[in-house]
Amino acid sequence: MAKTKSKSTATDNVIAKNKKAFHDYIIEERFEAGIVLQGWEVKSIRAGRVQLIDSHIHVKNNEAWLFNALITPLNSASTHVVPAPSGTRKLLLHRREINKLLGKVDQKGYTVVPLCMYWQGSRVKLEIAIAKGKQLHDKRQASREHDWKREKERLFKKSI
Repeated sequence: MAKTKSKSTATDNVIAKNKKAFHDYIIEERFEAGIVLQGWEVKSIRAGRVQLIDSHIHVKNNEAWLFNALITPLNSASTHVVPAPSGTRKLLLHRREINKLLGKVDQKGYTVVPLCMYWQGSRVKLEIAIAKGKQLHDKRQASREHDWKREKERLFKKSI
């Protein structure tokens, strides 16, 4: 029998996660986007020098752009290239996905945030999501639920 190849997910080969996004937003719909990168950026990503915290996505002229994602250049980067650590990077999405992003972002309270960056083969992919901002009481409730879940696991572990 032939072995079936399992489809890789965003959790495999994760480079960087934006944990703050899960705290600040309610995630509604997720997309996978490619990123246009230069050579020095790929080398820095391989070295794990990426931060997605405080990064965000804008759609301008029917193109999606990633802002404020910090890719720290390596010291051994090429001398003829001037690296921009937190420059803008173009995201590669299908037209219908961009239209869906535009439709949701036009509504009040919705934004597009990056969730995680990962390898898919030799390519770097970015998982992005349409999200709605949480208010303070929502954040408190999520924190309470998280603490209660942890406490339940502790109690269950003690009883066994």
